[in-house]
Amino acid sequence: MALEGMPDHKLREHFELLKGAEHHKNELIAELLRRLERLDIDYQQMALDHQRETQFNREGQLRERELREELRKLKAFMNRDPFVLVLIDGDGMIFEDKYILKGEIGGKEAAARLWHEINDYVHENLPNILSDCRIVTRIYANMKGLAEVCYKAGIAERAGLLEDFYRGFTGSKILFDFVDVGPGKDRADEKITELFKLHLSDFHCQHIFFGCSHDNGYARLLEQYTDQTVTDQITLLEGVPFEKELHLMRAKYSTVKFEGLFRTNKINIYNQPQSGPHHLAKVSSETSTLPSTQSGYQSPYQPIVGVSSPSPVPSNSSTMNPRAPTWASTATSAAQLVSPPPTPRPATAHPASSTDIPRNRHGQRIDPPTVYDKDEVNRLRKLKLCNVHFLRGDCDYDPCTHVHKYKLTKNETAALKTIARMVPCFYGTECDDPKCIYGHR
Repeated sequence: MALEGMPDHKLREHFELLKGAEHHKNELIAELLRRLERLDIDYQQMALDHQRETQFNREGQLRERELREELRKLKAFMNRDPFVLVLIDGDGMIFEDKYILKGEIGGKEAAARLWHEINDYVHENLPNILSDCRIVTRIYANMKGLAEVCYKAGIAERAGLLEDFYRGFTGSKILFDFVDVGPGKDRADEKITELFKLHLSDFHCQHIFFGCSHDNGYARLLEQYTDQTVTDQITLLEGVPFEKELHLMRAKYSTVKFEGLFRTNKINIYNQPQSGPHHLAKVSSETSTLPSTQSGYQSPYQPIVGVSSPSPVPSNSSTMNPRAPTWASTATSAAQLVSPPPTPRPATAHPASSTDIPRNRHGQRIDPPTVYDKDEVNRLRKLKLCNVHFLRGDCDYDPCTHVHKYKLTKNETAALKTIARMVPCFYGTECDDPKCIYGHR
């Protein structure tokens, strides 16, 4: 556009237009620079975030690798030396006579048979257990008591035969032990209970086979566990038929019975034939420490044929018969009685002093039904009260291991009577002691 001849006012207008355009250009450039600065700041922030995320991911990957390695080592450690535990109360889970009669050889045969039965059961019924799992067996019992009772019951021709059996059983396999707990109340079951709890939480222990069918007392232990993941780790072994409370728990636990390995009936130390080399005068002198019985007396150690009579639940409190009678406790029962027991009489005749004792039409003593609070009974059990002291008033234990200094309420006294009745009387239905505090079935 030619500027020559343009009027002055036109030139000024043209100048103003150019000046405005330059202003807009400068504003545009300034805005672009501001936006560039903001983008650069955002970029720097994103770069830092990306760097931080990259570092975090790298550290996370390294940590994950370390954890996977630790987990691998932990699994390897947990799978190292797996075993199943066979835990048996030897005072009531008794091997068949054919093994005992062979002494040391019989002990080895019994151990071998038990190992094969457990091994076969594990492979057939417990597929989750590792194939290289070992078998650990612990049997706890009063060995001397067992030997004496077997001898007096005519099972063994000499008491030392049982010692040979124990030796053979323990020496047959490295992880098999027959442990002597010595005489005394609750010694075997206390050890067994603690060992059971210890191994139940041991991840090396894959499964527990629990031999306790003869004793209702173990129902207190088993009823604590309700989680199926725990109960699936336990299998109950059956020797004699399961006692009442244990029988009711069979739906919750697996059970197995090895035919021909354990006795299916309790030992009867009475009504034994008086012939044979091991039933001579020597036996008579030894058995004189036991209470005298009539020829027709049926021992509580041997169930009456044809009658299902489950043993009651034993009490943790002090008792003359601390648990369901077993072949070991019989041998020392006379020494443990806190007061002289009554001599059992035939069911057809009862002295006038016992006329107040309720009996059925067969002359057998029966116990009136009781109503009790289960929670109160369980609470009193834990107090370890002396039943004989509080209910009979004639505890002769010196020193007594149970509590004497406690003031019972009326309700507590009733509950303690229920606890005492859960323990079977030594004389069963033949008892004619009006002061007897135990159960008669």
